[in-house]
Amino acid sequence: MPADAPADVVPRLRRFEERIAQELHSDVAFIEAIASELVGAGGKRLRPTLAFLAGDILGADEEAVMTVALAVELLHSASLLHDDLIDDATTRRGAAAAFRRYGNVVSVMSGDFMLARVLGLLARSETAAFTKLMSETAVAICEGEVLQFQMATLETWSADTYRTIIEGKTAALFAAALEGVAIVAGAPAEARSALREFGLAYGRAFQMRDDYLDLLGDAETLGKPLGGDVREGKATLPVLSLIDDGITECVAILRRHAADAGDVPRMVALVREFGGDARTRAAIHADVGLALESLTAFRRTPARTALANLAVAESERVT
Repeated sequence: MPADAPADVVPRLRRFEERIAQELHSDVAFIEAIASELVGAGGKRLRPTLAFLAGDILGADEEAVMTVALAVELLHSASLLHDDLIDDATTRRGAAAAFRRYGNVVSVMSGDFMLARVLGLLARSETAAFTKLMSETAVAICEGEVLQFQMATLETWSADTYRTIIEGKTAALFAAALEGVAIVAGAPAEARSALREFGLAYGRAFQMRDDYLDLLGDAETLGKPLGGDVREGKATLPVLSLIDDGITECVAILRRHAADAGDVPRMVALVREFGGDARTRAAIHADVGLALESLTAFRRTPARTALANLAVAESERVT
């Protein structure tokens, strides 16, 4: 759970952990093992936190909010299993990626098992609009992943395409956690739109910050080597800023997946020299500003302040 999660959200996050374990139970040992490891690893649980805070803002029914939190997080978890296979990942949250231990078939089918559990939660919600939202969110995730691969394959690098990618891969799930609560709570269209806009803006800032630190952060703090995206041939905003300016050396490093000695430090040097770092920080600050602006649709409450603090933290982590 987030280290800075509001105190009154923490008990609900603990109940969430119990509930998601129940949803993922299976009599098939391999599925149970993969699910248990995902639950045990936990993660930041940002999406459930967003759902609970949205519920507080709207005065929503707690069980309805829990259903939204579970459905969104299970969709996210399924996407992680599939992403690791697509990216040929070595680890996931400090442990060997599931497909490396159990094989491709078991990993993919375990992800599909989670998607099936999402369908069950949607049926229990008995809310067609929420089901539609989750369908659209799943589409956005798939399109974002494929678009990222397409951009690298066709070398159609652009900041606008990157923005579409991160909205699909990350921000759409954040938005679903918030907008989904507004739907099940029967909130007015204005509230639903404001929460969705917060989720999209915050989600973009979150992903840009993550991409920024992947290249320009501290390896010891991150717990992994810098430049993972570059070594996978993925162009994120700090690098795209330079490609847009015609810095061809960046393209050459991307094409060879930073395979030569010194490629990652050289990319870092180029990004700092030509201002890709500053432009990325500016983009993060701009989206944090949009997120905060969307919250003005609601009266000031501890839950609204907590959402604002989550967004502001993204700016502070790259200052």
